[in-house]
Amino acid sequence: MIPFARPDITDDEIAEVVDALRSGWLTTGPRAKQFEEDFAAYLGGGVEAVAVNSATAGLHLALEAAGVGPGDDVIVPSYTFTATAEVVRYLGADARIVDIDPNTLNIELSAIEAACTSRTKAIMPVHFAGLACDLESIIKFAKARGIAVIEDAAHAFPCRYRSRLVGTHDTKATVFSFYANKTITTGEGGMVVTRDAVLAKRCRIMRLHGIDRDVFNRFQGVGNSWAYEVVAPGFKYNLTDIAAALGIVQLRRADAMQAARERISLRYLEAFKDLPIELPVQAPSGDQHAWHLFIIRLDDTAKISRNEVIAELAKRQIGTSVHYIPLHRHPYWRDRYQLTDAMFPNATREFECAVSIPLYSAMSESEQQQVVDAVKAVLAR
Repeated sequence: MIPFARPDITDDEIAEVVDALRSGWLTTGPRAKQFEEDFAAYLGGGVEAVAVNSATAGLHLALEAAGVGPGDDVIVPSYTFTATAEVVRYLGADARIVDIDPNTLNIELSAIEAACTSRTKAIMPVHFAGLACDLESIIKFAKARGIAVIEDAAHAFPCRYRSRLVGTHDTKATVFSFYANKTITTGEGGMVVTRDAVLAKRCRIMRLHGIDRDVFNRFQGVGNSWAYEVVAPGFKYNLTDIAAALGIVQLRRADAMQAARERISLRYLEAFKDLPIELPVQAPSGDQHAWHLFIIRLDDTAKISRNEVIAELAKRQIGTSVHYIPLHRHPYWRDRYQLTDAMFPNATREFECAVSIPLYSAMSESEQQQVVDAVKAVLAR
């Protein structure tokens, strides 16, 4: 069986986790702090990094720190995981859901412009599958209207737009995911990145119950180290040192793992060029695709449906997934905002023909060849 995804874990990650366990410090502590510092240094550009237990938590914290609340709208694409939109509802605001570009699968400026109103407080572009969206146009539009841009970069590490790493552009905040199938992993985890010192401070306070002092600082001191103040009704979003130990080593390997994903993706692009499918868009010259996902989309000449492709690949021991069922197809979002397929023709069409095939940095050439042979057997007929 070739799985859809497999974490790329080496003995170095295992040793670091064992050291964390032996240290006696399991929750947020020195390794979480080191991971934050290492991550900020990797990105550069004078950013601060705040480690959290998921990208969902990070998006929630970033929106809260940006002042999003009841009466506000946040623009999000339909073609994304529900976490992008659900954090908006956590704060009593409304998600303004828009269609995507059928070529890149990213949010496009024309849809943002059409959805923007006096209630719009923030825009959350998603760098879908690891391909950066057109940040320059989105930032220019948002700045002219005083709207915050908070990037959902759950798929986008390490990813470059206009030769700069995603996370270093002039947005309010960028949020990364380190879930098990992501390009680097901490099992569960995420990172909020920002140049806004006030936003970073608020995220740090709110990630742990609204306490005004980091837990590591409280428990490392003597005397009055027990004393703290709760300054807001916060959340339980901190990252453990065990998870951070994984992240510290994964971060060191991030470039090598991205290069491996790119090599695999380029082989797929060559192998599948004559099949009745649309292949992923490559990053423009000077940019870098993170290649979190490799999505093939059946074209009109395909003699088999998307669901049949998934079933046939399963018979050949190939794991697959679908990214994503659009938000407007889910009962909560559909019913709350009275959404229909006709309102999202691009997201609807791309979803109905999309299949995500195995892509992970530890994939061997023989494993990839098994996938290639299976896909060709299913589609080239």
